[in-house]
Amino acid sequence: MHIDKDLVAASATPLVLGILAEGESYGYAIVKRVNELSGGRMQWTDGMLYPLLHRLERLGYVEASWGTSEAGRRRKHYAITPGGREVLAERQQQWSVVADALKQVWQDVQIPPARVEGWA
Repeated sequence: MHIDKDLVAASATPLVLGILAEGESYGYAIVKRVNELSGGRMQWTDGMLYPLLHRLERLGYVEASWGTSEAGRRRKHYAITPGGREVLAERQQQWSVVADALKQVWQDVQIPPARVEGWA
């Protein structure tokens, strides 16, 4: 299943902040966690994640520090800040409202299955 880029963009900040609320992490582990959480349906790339992490860092929602991997390589670790926790709480409330509204409208509407070109 393809997930529209607008949905990916809208969900990126709360996903990353939620993952970092679980504990400090680094880029590759965050990408892996998104993949796990979505059952493999959201395939993030470094090119999408790192600009987001840098923006969240500039906004003061995450802090970065250098650490060392088990293999001895340096890598940047990210942790959520108190301000990031506040933003996460706000986003959780916002998403709950949106999800509830969608649930209500979708249970009242029968949407036919999508037709795939070339299939009967």
